[in-house]
Amino acid sequence: MVAAYLLRYGFAKYDPQHGFLTYGTALLATMLLWVVIFAAAKIDGFRHGWYLPAVSSQLFLAVGLLMVVLFAAGYLLRIFLSRLTFTYFGVLLFLGFLGIRYFVHFILSSRLLRRAARRIVIVGTGPVAREMAAKIERHPEMLCKVVGFLSSADSSFDILPSAIPNKASKVRALEVVDLLRKQQVDEVIITVSQPGSPELMNLAARCRQDGIMVSVVPSPYELYLSKPQLVDIGGLPVLQLREGLANFANSGLKRTFDFVFSLFFFGFSVPFVIAGVIMLLGRRGGPFSRELRCGQNAMPFSMWRLNSDRECKDLPRRELILQQLSITELPQLWNVLRGEMSLVGPRPESLDRVKHYSDWQLQRLKVKPGITGLAQVHGLREQNSSEEKARFDLQYMMRSSFFLDISLLLQTVWTLVGRTAQLYKLTYSGTAREVPSNADLLEGTISNAHSTQSSAD
Repeated sequence: MVAAYLLRYGFAKYDPQHGFLTYGTALLATMLLWVVIFAAAKIDGFRHGWYLPAVSSQLFLAVGLLMVVLFAAGYLLRIFLSRLTFTYFGVLLFLGFLGIRYFVHFILSSRLLRRAARRIVIVGTGPVAREMAAKIERHPEMLCKVVGFLSSADSSFDILPSAIPNKASKVRALEVVDLLRKQQVDEVIITVSQPGSPELMNLAARCRQDGIMVSVVPSPYELYLSKPQLVDIGGLPVLQLREGLANFANSGLKRTFDFVFSLFFFGFSVPFVIAGVIMLLGRRGGPFSRELRCGQNAMPFSMWRLNSDRECKDLPRRELILQQLSITELPQLWNVLRGEMSLVGPRPESLDRVKHYSDWQLQRLKVKPGITGLAQVHGLREQNSSEEKARFDLQYMMRSSFFLDISLLLQTVWTLVGRTAQLYKLTYSGTAREVPSNADLLEGTISNAHSTQSSAD
């Protein structure tokens, strides 16, 4: 506030009607409002892992809401302070909060603290183990480091160093704890589906005797749309699973949000769609195509898109650009207006793929499919499996809110701007004149996907 006041009036001047004490009173009100917004929007920076686009979009929305409330309160209370001063204040506030979070992330990720981080070994090598490793990596405030994976094999264990993804060695069960102690491991996290096997029970007991902490991911982990709560009943631990689907996901407010914003985006997208239609006029079947997809509650619907073949490897440069900038998916705004899709939600998949869903994957059909979603802003696209995307989709369904939907839309814009810059760089740089294929520009956050999908993400 001091910096904003000085930017507006300088050192020699001051507001003739309202001195700095008046701005100080406004600052106090701002601090109280920020506490409320901070708690309601849960924007502590590390709650859901460090991801710069997500942190930036959440801060942008929170500071924007704060400034709207301040301007509205000033107007209603007839306190007319300098709007330019408060504009400076809002910009500096956003940059300051973002700078604080980035500085903290930089410190937590520094080599000095990384050396002091707790060394962790994950028991298991499946999807849950990989996701656990990815989440630990995205939460630097935990001060933990995954140094390897263990996989049980009867009377022995396969140990896989995290830094060498394809090199495993076999260790006898009786030697595992000695090896963990030698590698200065502080904690073992068990992620396998049957943690009560004799080998794992023996491993856990010996680790605890040697001072190595043991943590267990509850099984079945597939009960994802639940908010667990551990209850102690006479010394017997009971894990209560409560319905975790956020009310906003299927509310009338979300439908209103989708309709209003899709109208706005529809008008904005018309020039881009027309340009795409002109490019595809000679295409067999016309410039538009309809694909049968599975919607909410497994109801099929026809999803619209521009008729550009995603499977073709020899597409013209202009069609590659249409696909990389997701212009081919803009006609799906019509599906949103019809109520078949939402702006934000799980991406719809084909009926054939849905037939192979597991019970917990079917939970993603409880809400309307979306044009974009949490999985998409984290880089999961065609080369990633339905299971990996379902984990992000179910996280979104548990956290769904008006604030989160706008944040994900902003992150989608961030992603598209990044793709545009990358396309421009690769197309017009002196070293690369050709637009890369789809696979060259896709970013995956979880490696070793065990299946692919044909849907447009």
